[in-house]
Amino acid sequence: MSQEYIAIFMFASMMLMLLTGQRVFGAIGAVGAIAALALWGTGGYDIPFAAAMKLMKWYPLLTLPMFIFMGYVLSESRLADDLYRMFHVWMGSLNGGLAIGTIGLMVLVSAMNGLSVAGMAIGATIALPELLRRGYDKIMVTGVIQAGSSLGILVPPSVVLVLYAMIARQPVGQLWLAGVVPGLMMAGLFILYIWLRCRIQPELGPAMEDAHEVSRSEKLRLLGAGLLPLAIFAAMMVPFVNGWTSLVESSAIGALAALVASVLKRRMTWKVFKICTRQTMAISCMFMWIILAALGFGAVFDGLGAVRAIDNLFTEKMGLDPWTILILMQLSFILMGTFLDDTAMLVIVAPLYVPLVKVLGFDLIWYGVLYTITTQIAYMTPPFGYNLFLMRAMAPPEIGLMDIYRSIVPFVIIMVVALGIIMMFPQIALWLPQYVYGN
Repeated sequence: MSQEYIAIFMFASMMLMLLTGQRVFGAIGAVGAIAALALWGTGGYDIPFAAAMKLMKWYPLLTLPMFIFMGYVLSESRLADDLYRMFHVWMGSLNGGLAIGTIGLMVLVSAMNGLSVAGMAIGATIALPELLRRGYDKIMVTGVIQAGSSLGILVPPSVVLVLYAMIARQPVGQLWLAGVVPGLMMAGLFILYIWLRCRIQPELGPAMEDAHEVSRSEKLRLLGAGLLPLAIFAAMMVPFVNGWTSLVESSAIGALAALVASVLKRRMTWKVFKICTRQTMAISCMFMWIILAALGFGAVFDGLGAVRAIDNLFTEKMGLDPWTILILMQLSFILMGTFLDDTAMLVIVAPLYVPLVKVLGFDLIWYGVLYTITTQIAYMTPPFGYNLFLMRAMAPPEIGLMDIYRSIVPFVIIMVVALGIIMMFPQIALWLPQYVYGN
C-alpha cells in the first residue's frame, strides 16, 4: 500500500473512532499504536515509549498547570467583577460604551486566563445581564461576548498556543508574542465596528444616564481595583520579556501573584481553592494525554514519509501552489470547527499540517497564529460552533438560538478580514517576537 493510502486510512480510522464518541487522545493514540505495530511489528513498541520520554523531558510543559491555575484563581475568586465595574463607569457615557468596555474586559480576561471558556462564562454572567438591563440590542451584545471571549485562545498566555508549541516543537514565548499584535488588532476592529454601528444606530447601545453620578474618587478607586489583573499579568510577563526569568519561572510568578491577590482581596476560600486545584489537575492531565497521543501519531507519520508524499501529491500531481494549499488547510479547520473543539482539531491534523507547512516554506510561528485565528472563526461558525452552544447554555431565555446565529455574522466577517490581513502581511505577527528575541 502506498504512503498516501496509508495516511488516508489512518485519518479515516481516527475520524470513525471520534464519531463513535471515543475520547480524542484514545482515538488518536489507538490508531497511531495499531499502525506502528502493523507497519514495524514489535519495533513499533518504541514509538509510544519515545513519545512519553519526549513529553516528560519537555521542560516548558510545566507552564501549562501554572497558567491554568492562575486563570481559575482569577475567575473563580471573581476578581473580574471589579474589572467590569471599572469599564462600566469609565465607558458607560458613550453610545455603545458598555459593549466596547466588554471587549476590553475580554482582552484583560484573556491575558489572565488563556482559555475562551472562562471569558465566555464571565461575559455571559457579568456583562450580558447588565447590557440587556441597560437597553442594549440583544443580538449585538450576544455577538460581542462571543467574539470577545474567542480572544482568549490568541492573547497570551494562550493555552492553545502552548499546545501548538508542544506539537509543532516551537518556542512558546515566540508564539505568545506573535499573538499579541494580531489579538489587539482584532480587538481594535471589534471596537471600531461597535463604535460605528452605535454611532449610526444609537438605539442599539444607549449611553448610561447615570454615568455622571459616579464620583471621580470612585472612578479612580475602581480603576485601581480593575487593573489588578493587568498588574499580575505585567508581573509575570515583564521579567520574561526582559530575559530576567525563564518561561517556567514567569508562569510560577503569575500563579503565585494571582493567589496572593485573591487572598489579600479576601476572595480566596477553601471551596474556591479546591475548585481551582481540581480543575487545574483535570485540564492539565487531559492536555498531557492528548499531547502524548499526538506525538506518537506524528512519529508514525514521520516514519512513513507521508508528509513528503502528500506534498508531492498536492504540488506535483495536482499542480497546486503553496498558498492555495495553505488556504485549503485553513478552510478545513473551519469545517472541522463545526463539530470539534480546538484541541481535537489541532491534534488530528498537526501530524500532517505542521510538517507540510514547513515543507511548503512557511514560518511555523506565523502559521500558529493563523491556526489560532481560524480556530476562533470555527468556534463561531454555524451550525455547531463551540461558542454558539456555550452561549446558548448561558444566555437568558429571551435570547434564542437564531439570535445567537445572527449575532456572530459581522464578527466572523471581521475575523476573516483580520486573517486575510495577517496572511498578506506576516510581519504583523512576526515583528514582536523577532524584535524581542533579536535583542
